[in-house]
Amino acid sequence: MQRIWEDYRLTIIALGVAIVGLLMSVYVVPEEEQAVIVRTGNPIGTVNTPGGETDAGIYLRMPFVDRVVRIEKRLLDLEMSDEEVLSNDQQRLLVNAYARFRITDPVRMVERAGTTDGVRNALEPILNSVLRQELGRRTFQAMLTAERGSALQNVRNNLDRQARQYGAEVVDVQITRTDLPEAPLQSAFTRMESDRQREARAIRAGGSRDARIIRADADAEAARIYAESFGKDAEFYDFYRAMQSYDATFAAENGDAASSIILSPDNEYLQQFRGRR
Repeated sequence: MQRIWEDYRLTIIALGVAIVGLLMSVYVVPEEEQAVIVRTGNPIGTVNTPGGETDAGIYLRMPFVDRVVRIEKRLLDLEMSDEEVLSNDQQRLLVNAYARFRITDPVRMVERAGTTDGVRNALEPILNSVLRQELGRRTFQAMLTAERGSALQNVRNNLDRQARQYGAEVVDVQITRTDLPEAPLQSAFTRMESDRQREARAIRAGGSRDARIIRADADAEAARIYAESFGKDAEFYDFYRAMQSYDATFAAENGDAASSIILSPDNEYLQQFRGRR
């Protein structure tokens, strides 16, 4: 082994340098990525870009000179944190939105933003600004109707115009949540609860009034029927009233069956038991 090293030292070193150089020169671009080759700070070529002349695969570069910037070809997300927006009806809304975009001009993206994170950082304040402008022209109620779709379309178009300068295309913009802030929301809930309680009291009062009217009408009708019946037969009226009195007098009071009343059979109070004469 020592003899081989001494005889072929230069060849082995050259072969090792060639292998290292080859490994540093070879790079692979998968199907879901595109790449921009940057030399001394300037883009000199692209790989696997939309409409480009090269596809995904294995490529060579100049080591230590060329730099490969890899960029996603798939859709990318731009998340917006909760932001307070003032609507046209002076409602403070808590809005959470997101956008989907893709890189269509990787060379411009590298020149203007450097990386996809740079594109996100550039587009996030633009998305916030466009949303504020668009929602500021509409009321809170309008955002709960079909008008919301046209508003988001306007936001997408405006954001897309700004994104083109960074080599990006905005595909979609959606609002995930549109709420009132916590304090106004609690105040609105309290006001709604008070309104419902006031409405319930009004309904109960109206029902109680109607019940008294119905009960009074029923009592009056019953009195009229009784009066007509008793007017036809005065003796029946005496009999009916006596039966009511007997029921109240002889019924066991408070469930006490041991109580008793002793009266003479000739007592006038018991004349209805003796029948009519």
